[in-house]
Amino acid sequence: MAIENNAQYNLGKIGVLMGGPSSEREISLKSGQAVYEALKELNVDVVAIDVQSDDIDENTQLLKSHKINCAFIALHGRFGEDGQVQEVLDDLNIPYTGSGSLASSIAIDKIASRKILEIAGVSVPRYKVLDKNSYRQDWKFNENFTFPVVVKPATHGSSIGLSLVDDEKKLSKAIDLAFTFDKRIIIEEHISGREVTVGILEGAILPVIEIIPKKGFFDYEAKYQAGMTDYIVPAKLEEEVTKRAQTTASQVHKLLGCNGFSRVDMILNADNIPFVLELNSVPGLTPTSLLPKAALVAGIEFQQLCLKLINLAYEKK
Repeated sequence: MAIENNAQYNLGKIGVLMGGPSSEREISLKSGQAVYEALKELNVDVVAIDVQSDDIDENTQLLKSHKINCAFIALHGRFGEDGQVQEVLDDLNIPYTGSGSLASSIAIDKIASRKILEIAGVSVPRYKVLDKNSYRQDWKFNENFTFPVVVKPATHGSSIGLSLVDDEKKLSKAIDLAFTFDKRIIIEEHISGREVTVGILEGAILPVIEIIPKKGFFDYEAKYQAGMTDYIVPAKLEEEVTKRAQTTASQVHKLLGCNGFSRVDMILNADNIPFVLELNSVPGLTPTSLLPKAALVAGIEFQQLCLKLINLAYEKK
């Protein structure tokens, strides 16, 4: 796709929604700024909209005030990936990038989405759900899997509130940390293997990326501190393993009812079986984020990716 004068795109006024009230606000601002700058370079009529709360009325008025024709959602976490902002946009009859409200609310909820995947026969780690309202400090770990385990909030991304626990004595602290971010948390078996991620761009499965954290665990620091993780794209996997990972990602995208784009994170175990960790319905969107990295290898530059997502939003509407 040649990028020339933007008049040919006839996109109308695009509002890039960024920031948000979640714990992923700073990451969202980086995603949104990158998208805004890419569209600005193409002479698109674009405005950056900093969402600062999850108040429905406040955000309805905010969106109305900018008189946008289409919303590019670069919001991560609460009021971005949980279906709320999508409902507001639906009510305003404004097209938007990515999945609809129902798919978004399911995808962000690791418990709900895993139940759907389990029923469909997709491999996921064994896990236990804890609820803050019924959790007792004297709770004992007696599941059918052993340490190490991963403890994480049920509806947060970016590895926020996540811990790798190798000893039961450290479990209580990890549980308390996760509960500071969410009322429901997951304790799951830690599957030893190769961590990979696969991006889906409507109609296309992007190349597999292997994630190799230098300290052995892909936590918040490994994700966002420069030099802490190596990314291999395309991943150096046997063709059969690559196809299996890509097919699984596509299956997850469809099972959860997603639209436009997503990114599915997985672990390949010792037998190269992909175990799905989660689907990100609004993955990171800076040029160095994972989905844009994979898109670039597939021949789609960042500006082209942004335009494609907007066109998909109009097609969906």
